[in-house]
Amino acid sequence: MNKIFKISLLTLVVTFFFACQEEDQTFGNIVAPSNIIVTAEIVGQDTSNPNGDGSGLVNFIATANNALSYKYSFGAAVQNAPSGVTAFTFSDLGVNVYTVTVVAYGTGGVSTSTTLEVEVLATYAPPVDLLTTLVGDGFKTWRIKSEQNAHFGLGPVGGDIAAEWYQAGPGEKSATGMYDDRYIFNADGTFTHITNSINDDPTMDPSGTIFGREPLVTELGPHTETPNGADIENYPLNDYSENWVITAPGGTETINLTGLGFIGYYTGGNHKYEIFSRAIPNELVLKTTDGNSEFDWWFIITSEEEGESEGLQSIYDNLVWQDEFDVDGAPDPLKWTYDLGTGTDGWGNQELQTYTNNSENVIVEGGSLKITAKAAGGSYTSARLKSENLYEFTYGRVEVRAKLPASQGTWPAIWSLGANYDTVSWPACGEMDIMEQTGQDKNTTLGTLHYPGNSGGNADGNSIAVDTSTSEFHDYTIEWTPDVIKIVVDNEVFHTVINSDSLPFNSDFFLILNVAMGGSLGGTVDPAFTEDTMEIEYIRVYQ
Repeated sequence: MNKIFKISLLTLVVTFFFACQEEDQTFGNIVAPSNIIVTAEIVGQDTSNPNGDGSGLVNFIATANNALSYKYSFGAAVQNAPSGVTAFTFSDLGVNVYTVTVVAYGTGGVSTSTTLEVEVLATYAPPVDLLTTLVGDGFKTWRIKSEQNAHFGLGPVGGDIAAEWYQAGPGEKSATGMYDDRYIFNADGTFTHITNSINDDPTMDPSGTIFGREPLVTELGPHTETPNGADIENYPLNDYSENWVITAPGGTETINLTGLGFIGYYTGGNHKYEIFSRAIPNELVLKTTDGNSEFDWWFIITSEEEGESEGLQSIYDNLVWQDEFDVDGAPDPLKWTYDLGTGTDGWGNQELQTYTNNSENVIVEGGSLKITAKAAGGSYTSARLKSENLYEFTYGRVEVRAKLPASQGTWPAIWSLGANYDTVSWPACGEMDIMEQTGQDKNTTLGTLHYPGNSGGNADGNSIAVDTSTSEFHDYTIEWTPDVIKIVVDNEVFHTVINSDSLPFNSDFFLILNVAMGGSLGGTVDPAFTEDTMEIEYIRVYQ
């Protein structure tokens, strides 16, 4: 939706002197600011658009002799502007005349103020579904989704989330003072930042700490904390309130915070957070540019506390392909073919097995597919099935019910590979690992995506505890849409990646089932190993 504001053509130069002084020897000579000059620039203003580009954004610059800092008042919204430079977005629907007050502060707290009027026409209203997401029935409390991979990161200005240079792993920034912050959006347009959620009643104890970038965080006031590289961790800051408004410059929904309001990590000056994605219920992916225009910063925020999620809410319910493994014998040749040979034949990873299509390594029996790795005279055999050239698809929900091998050194995997791998190579083709398990930890499974910039040891993944993975069957699922990819165990979403056109997850993939031995995830094989099996009851694809 478009937002159009009509702002009367203003270039305001106002000088108005008012000062109050009190003698206080602590500050020495007390001099009130004088000669305040305030200019208001309408963004996008030209001869064709005398009232601006429709964003509603007005940039203000205030100067005064002997001024140390400034404060702007836009009615209920107040913004501190130490340098005198600030911006504000006017959003009340209809034509409104706003009185803006600018206060210049000098030594000893003495001040001089002036006022100016801005006439604004607002015709944009945020979509109802976005407002419902942000404030619910009246307000919602949000937090950084610390348990999610890539919940915090940075990249080049103007880049895509896939171009991030750094992504924080689950819980990685737990010592910084960021994870206990809470952000409350109220339907009346107020924004409250609680800097320590343990003390979530500001009337009881408003003190807390936040995470910020040096030296930009000094805008919040002087500090004595020692920087950790470019970061200031646990910077002391009390709870505070500002205002918020949604705009859509260029069609991009954006949260604008007044004053020094911020989310997650203080990056200075720019308090605008583009909503990069809101494909997941109760979750937003935000992007902001820091105050010196050096980096873009990314955040995933959620309005659910950890553990509150209701599980996967799939958008796919039409069963389009399946194998129930209910006919004994070799796997269905209309659905499965094989990779054969050793690791030198194309899969590497220092794996030790030779893949075969022999019945001792792969068979359908008793209502399940059994892939068995065996010791074979100082080496190992196993099997790797794939649906390549038989069934390939784009988007959907894949469900696999499986029980995993228990032996040290086994590396079971349920995964998919981009069907164009033979022309663009890996990782440009993309890889989605629905389930992998290391050879040393049989109480945990992994869900991982591989793509350029995030492959191998730098892949985009997460893990989840599955204590009975080797003794009981569990459901391993991936929900793959144009907007988001979720990896799930027993209906619990434990890894989420925002999909985009820049990622290789928007074309055909095929399915792969295998048990490797040793290698980069299998590790050291138990010297007493003889054989072990991954059993699969079914695999189903919904679209």
